Amino acid sequence: MLTKLVTLLLMMIFSLVSVAFLTLLERKVLGYVQMRKGPNKVGLLGLFQPFSDAVKLFTKEFFFPMKCNFYPYWLSPGLTMFISLFVWGSFPYVYLIVSWKYSFMFIFTVLSIGVYFIMISGWFSNSSYSMLGCLRVVAQSISYEVSFFLLVLCLLFLVKSLIIGDFLVYQSNIWMIVTVIPIFMMILISFLAELNRTPFDFTEGESELVSGFNIEYGGTGFALIFLGEYLSILFSGMVITMLFMGGLTFNFTSYLKILFISLVIILVRGTLPRYRYDKLMILCWKSYLSIVLFMLIFYSSIFF
Repeated sequence: MLTKLVTLLLMMIFSLVSVAFLTLLERKVLGYVQMRKGPNKVGLLGLFQPFSDAVKLFTKEFFFPMKCNFYPYWLSPGLTMFISLFVWGSFPYVYLIVSWKYSFMFIFTVLSIGVYFIMISGWFSNSSYSMLGCLRVVAQSISYEVSFFLLVLCLLFLVKSLIIGDFLVYQSNIWMIVTVIPIFMMILISFLAELNRTPFDFTEGESELVSGFNIEYGGTGFALIFLGEYLSILFSGMVITMLFMGGLTFNFTSYLKILFISLVIILVRGTLPRYRYDKLMILCWKSYLSIVLFMLIFYSSIFF
């Protein structure tokens, strides 16, 4: 029991450290995409830049809007980060902390809860900009969760298991990214919409919302929301690696796969412009949902 708790605690610590270096990677890559240097002053090649940013954010002055509902307003960023850490408990560890038979059900449940804390952040800030931002996030996340869960259900019909580890066994001969590449493309785009990343970052429409649901947060509150978002990026890389790229075999190549998916998400931000909100909803409800329902009927009729 003690070994499991220590492993879980170490996972949380290393996940937070990996977020720091993911932000550095993103700033470096976006810098070179725009033909400029990224952070390179603090430490060797800018390696300590994320930690100096963290110190700056966590030592900033505490402030809050006068008309906000204080306790929900201030608790929601911490709960957002906690949910992003908690979902990492589904990682298929060697010591099997929580790798039970229904690990995918656990992932679906926790990912569904995350949208509530974003809604609380925007609603209880009592600001019109944060309110519009949280409405956009809630509509976008709930819409793409429907197609995302159905897409994963197609894969579960193939593997006939809810255990993440069984995907490693199923892909021992050929990766699923080769056999079901349409599902891979749709899941990748659904993850971009779920994570509010470019080209679907409608919460941060600078011309109308400035920063969306988190506009009233600064310092510690902003840092916690930021950590939650980037932990979700790493988790999406882990899920895509498990589902389509041969799974995690607990060696160096497994972490390179997660790094590759994270790099793709960063490059999408550096190359694609923002989509239009009505087209985003049309893409989900008129295109993805109809395609996924047909695929679901197809896979269920073949394998059952």
